Amino acid sequence: MGVPTPPSPRPEPVATNAFERASLPATRFIAGLPPAVPVIVVFALVLLGGFLGPWGAIPLGLVVLFLLWMLALSWPRLRSSERLMRVAVIALVLALTVVKALPR
Repeated sequence: MGVPTPPSPRPEPVATNAFERASLPATRFIAGLPPAVPVIVVFALVLLGGFLGPWGAIPLGLVVLFLLWMLALSWPRLRSSERLMRVAVIALVLALTVVKALPR
């Protein structure tokens, strides 16, 4: 039985253009968090948005902005199928945001 090796640390974010350089402090902060934290925060904001009535558009809008920002950062590295899936998720959350913001 061998000694288990510790998991390798996540790679440090690297900026290749002005948008990525401007986003570097935030991406470094997010990369320093445990992997489940961003997922839990986004999930909590979506749930909160679902239960707040018209005011739920605010947390949902934050989720849309966050997902758009992450999509813009990852766009050059994604295959077309991955791009399509991410755009579909953003469109779904955006539609929910509009429905919450403009009730009958």
